[in-house]
Amino acid sequence: MTGRFGRRDILRGAAALCGAGLAASPRQAFAQHGRAAAPAIARLEVNARPIRSFDPRDASHLRYGALQFRSGLVLTSPFRAFGGLSALRLDDKGERFIACSDRANWFAGRLVYDGKALSGMADVTSAPMQGPDGQAITARGWFDTESLALDGSIAYVGLERVNKILRFDLAEGDLLARGQIVSAPAHVAKLPFNRGLESLVFVSRARSGAGQALAGTLIAMSERALDGEGRIRAFLIGGAMPGEFSIRRRDDFDISDATLLPSGSLLLLERKFSLLSGLGIRIRRIPIAQVRPGASVDGDVIFDVDLGYEIDNMEGIDFHIADGDTVLTLISDDNFSMIQRTLLLQFTLVDE
Repeated sequence: MTGRFGRRDILRGAAALCGAGLAASPRQAFAQHGRAAAPAIARLEVNARPIRSFDPRDASHLRYGALQFRSGLVLTSPFRAFGGLSALRLDDKGERFIACSDRANWFAGRLVYDGKALSGMADVTSAPMQGPDGQAITARGWFDTESLALDGSIAYVGLERVNKILRFDLAEGDLLARGQIVSAPAHVAKLPFNRGLESLVFVSRARSGAGQALAGTLIAMSERALDGEGRIRAFLIGGAMPGEFSIRRRDDFDISDATLLPSGSLLLLERKFSLLSGLGIRIRRIPIAQVRPGASVDGDVIFDVDLGYEIDNMEGIDFHIADGDTVLTLISDDNFSMIQRTLLLQFTLVDE
């Protein structure tokens, strides 16, 4: 998670729009593709089924590396555009959220808890992302919105296939804010077509301690754009030390998302897939103090699971603090596939 909300008010405002004359039916909402006559905010119902055990074979198995399973949900909705969730950000309480799908749609709402366990989503709204002209960015052929970072009311969204970053001021239109193209290093635009911008992290301007030198920097990481040494390329945009750095690629895993903890740990959510070994998901912890122009960084794996557990194509990660615990929230991109699921999982980071 990147700059912590002033965003709480923004997310509350987005959710409150449910009662403000929004499209009430999914069929009255925007389509997944094509040009909408006028982008509009829609409200939607999201159904949630609890995941009782992360390990289907052993409900008592709770500890996985440095993480302990708290709860999880399988999410479904009759709303046609629901799915493909590739990034989410939470407020400080882990309640309000904003997310993006890889079909260039916003989703915002509220996570509901029963005690410490997730129980559902409420007050969910959605809208197509708009470009500078007020039209849905899909009208430009811009899809694959894979990453999201927040700096107060400013949202940065990374578009993988065209390798652009858009800046949205959510204080000036909530989910209907118009995106402006962010100036980025020339090398960003030259990243591979389907292995480009995958993760964005904004380092708070108020940050102190570990990572203070990067305050005000947008960290942009590719999925699997490799340098000459086979390392994953990443960029520091803005701030006091702009430049490029690299992340060691290990065991054929690619980057899906990242979040920066107050302690200075940059957590990378990674995945790999092969026909032989199936799907693997893991989290790697990198000290933010390692990150600087020209650096090659690496870190310890703190979570590593496969399809023997309740995972899917996990693409988003964020954190919040609850009763002193660091809680990690992961969300999956179902690729709008009948054989995949949208999962929302929460874990406690027990050794942070």
